[in-house]
Amino acid sequence: MIDTIDADVLVLGAGGAGLCAALHAADASPHLRVAVVVKGLLGRAGCTRMVQGGYNAVLAAPDSLEAHLLDTLAGGGWINDQELVWTLVTESPGRVLELESRYGCLFDRTPEGRIHQKPFAGQSHDRTVHKGDLTGIEIMSRLTEQVLARANIRVLEDCRAVDLVRDDAGRAAGALVLDLRSGRFLLVRARATLLAMGGGPTMYRVIACSADKSADGIALAYRAGLVLRDMEMVQFHPTGLVIPGSLMTGALLEEGLRGAGGHLRNGGGERFMARYDPARLERSTRDLVSRASFLEVTEGRGTPNGGVWIDVSHLGAETVERTFRGMVKRCRDFGRDLAREPVEVAPTAHFMMGGVVIDPSCRTAIEGLFAAGEDTGGVHGANRLGGNGVGESTVFGGIAGDVMAAFVEGRPSPRVSSVAAEPAMSRAEAPLARPFTPALYDLQRRLREVMWDRVGLVRDGDGLATALAEIEAVDGALRTAGVGGGRALSTAWQDWLNLDSQVIVARLIAASALARRESRGAHWRRDFPAPAPGPPFSVHVRLCNGLPTHSVQPVVLTRARPDTVATRAAIEVGD
Repeated sequence: MIDTIDADVLVLGAGGAGLCAALHAADASPHLRVAVVVKGLLGRAGCTRMVQGGYNAVLAAPDSLEAHLLDTLAGGGWINDQELVWTLVTESPGRVLELESRYGCLFDRTPEGRIHQKPFAGQSHDRTVHKGDLTGIEIMSRLTEQVLARANIRVLEDCRAVDLVRDDAGRAAGALVLDLRSGRFLLVRARATLLAMGGGPTMYRVIACSADKSADGIALAYRAGLVLRDMEMVQFHPTGLVIPGSLMTGALLEEGLRGAGGHLRNGGGERFMARYDPARLERSTRDLVSRASFLEVTEGRGTPNGGVWIDVSHLGAETVERTFRGMVKRCRDFGRDLAREPVEVAPTAHFMMGGVVIDPSCRTAIEGLFAAGEDTGGVHGANRLGGNGVGESTVFGGIAGDVMAAFVEGRPSPRVSSVAAEPAMSRAEAPLARPFTPALYDLQRRLREVMWDRVGLVRDGDGLATALAEIEAVDGALRTAGVGGGRALSTAWQDWLNLDSQVIVARLIAASALARRESRGAHWRRDFPAPAPGPPFSVHVRLCNGLPTHSVQPVVLTRARPDTVATRAAIEVGD
């Protein structure tokens, strides 16, 4: 017998998007029952709390909404959904003020009392609001307090969604949820459901995202038949710590270090970014800096442990210790002194720009199912600017909460029986019936290795085809891998479920990368090293469960064009 919980609004995920959605929905009406499912502990799980740098928002001249729009489009290789970007840039200023005045966040201020904004790479103005270099902890701490203060929000901790539930008409009706502590399933029925589980490219060998992530939301969306776009666009952050022999390899040193004037040097001490972007140098976009660092290493100019050096010591030890307290402490925990000496870094898998297709109100193609945050695609295009991630989560999370609260008004509760969840439950329970085998962790390692080596920063057709074959082999072997033992607090079972999601999403990334026969943003192919010529200017690569292959859709330039921007820039510099 499956226990059943009824809610009006079900939020799957409890990062910035999920908590903002829950708060907006709960505050829309105190009579709405809001349920939040979080894979770990409330406020302690996921990636938003790991945000170091900050939050992009236009707060004062000479910055402008148009400048933020154009920076985001240029950084994203011009394949962003421009209506989603416009929603992000126009709503971000209000969301920052809401975080402060309504939810209690305290951001750093100037001596004059204004919110301080620091420089980030790829931006034409100092736009990034922050709380030192620990902005995510500030935001998540305050949002968590607010959620706990709402009587109409119920939080299901240490629970994971394993399938989306639909009614007889195909409408979203909630989710099948697994309680990790007891090993029991719950059927959570809801009139509106939000996917806000975060992406997390944990199918790669070196990662910066939270280790509890496994791209579950994208896997659920794919199983449900939703269209996903531009899944090949995986961001690698250029400055992940290199700590040989430690699982902390890949942990981030924030982008503000480069924005403040930090230098990147190769193993020979050369500031190599002059070779790749002589105008912006270290303040170039993440995709270009990551690829430059990778190429320096592969061409034999790396550091002893296969990285490059980041050096901010010339800024002065006192300045570095005051401005980047979190980063200084992180480095000192591993015997590195960021304030006084270069520190070894290398690219690390960080963020997924592709995902579920949504409209600016967070609606998906399934009635009653909404999505926000890293589960979605379109906002960032081919590359995310630092500081736009937490903005996306909180902006679209808040929108989703408002829209869902209005959507459920007057709608009856879904009529769905626990019988509808039985196929998904049987699928998830299958490995329990097989004896435990260490092969599960061999499969995990194989997936991470092939994704890093063949579907990483530099790709080509042969390597992608090899990767797809290996992913299929891992998937086949996973179907016979067992976890044995009991259900409650079963780490092996959770690792099996994680790998199940990771395999699905890895296949989507590799297939989409093979389909995009050009280089753009984070996607760089040796065999197609230039952007594809138009028309059309470029395309979205779309994948959907059940289709034999990918499809493409021309990018629609609704608000700005690259040639318009180039003309404007030429006029401004007097060319």
